[in-house]
Amino acid sequence: MKLFSCFSNCFSSAPDTAIDRGGLEAEEENDQNFTVFSYSELKAATHGFSASNKIGEGAFGSVYKGLLGNGTVVAVKMLSVELESMRGEREFVSEIITLSNLKHENLVTLKGCCVDGANRFLVYNYMENNSLAQILLGGEQNRIKLGWEARRAISLGVARGLAYLHEEVEPHIVHRDIKASNILLDQNLIPKVSDFGLSRILRDNVTHISTHVAGTLGYLAPEYAISGRLTRKTDVYSFGVLLLEIISGQTVVNYDSEHGERYLVQKAWEAFRTNSILQLVDPIVGMNYPEEEAVRFVKVGLLCVQETAKLRPEMSRAVRMLTNDIDIEGVQISQPGLVDDLMNIKLGQKTTFPSISSKASSMESSRSPLSSYS
Repeated sequence: MKLFSCFSNCFSSAPDTAIDRGGLEAEEENDQNFTVFSYSELKAATHGFSASNKIGEGAFGSVYKGLLGNGTVVAVKMLSVELESMRGEREFVSEIITLSNLKHENLVTLKGCCVDGANRFLVYNYMENNSLAQILLGGEQNRIKLGWEARRAISLGVARGLAYLHEEVEPHIVHRDIKASNILLDQNLIPKVSDFGLSRILRDNVTHISTHVAGTLGYLAPEYAISGRLTRKTDVYSFGVLLLEIISGQTVVNYDSEHGERYLVQKAWEAFRTNSILQLVDPIVGMNYPEEEAVRFVKVGLLCVQETAKLRPEMSRAVRMLTNDIDIEGVQISQPGLVDDLMNIKLGQKTTFPSISSKASSMESSRSPLSSYS
């Protein structure tokens, strides 16, 4: 079986993956869509992993644009494996097994992998419009002027992808690192949730698991950051922050001389309390947009980031709120939770923060194109 031939020798060092090795037995039907590449193939496709082909860089390695021998354009992620902690190895195995089981329009497609000595490679479909962080929050040269309809479609696509992970897939999957740089966009701006290296499963009606804290400051649900208690509502919180970013065009936190560091959830909550939600909408959208829908989207974002996890909606319910299949007029919204200090985060020997920066204002806007593949 192709999946076994690619990484069967990696399991001993990667026990804490999203899908355990038993899940491989169900993968025979997907093998025809999964390719085990040779190192020479990927080296040729990327011109020797040349700097000119490099399109992104993240916590676990670099991403290169490649052209396969059959003419297919791909993104090749080269993972860096830390020998002491085995970071990179675990993410490699988790990514492969998780994505081999998942098929959804709003999830990234994994085409194959390569194991060559200490080298680990993951091969994905190439995303023409990079990541949401780049086109929405990046530098002027990378930004795209997204209108309301595009923002609406991207928001709904991400929400549906998460609803699929949380409620349709068995066992359920918690992504654990939902953020703008992990949302890729194809040529039609269809969003694809990516980077499943940190994902975890919830088996046999288990509602939560305890794990070391990993993720991105600003997107971390407070109860998870403080206790390490991971639930699907952890992803819901991160989605709420992302939704507010999409509507406002603002990063999760920015700095100004008057107020210092200000988190987006704080600004959204203040806009809600002062009945000035429309002031939060990105001016790039222009004047011709459905104001009632914009208000609803911001309110759904705030419902998702409520401090009390049990008050946050499930993702399928959030989708129905966004599409107005569930009326949220008059729904009570409580104050958001926020982790604004690294000292509040549960620390331990296994704690990792692959994307956390103490200056989160530059966290997303400074990313390289397609860094969310990492």
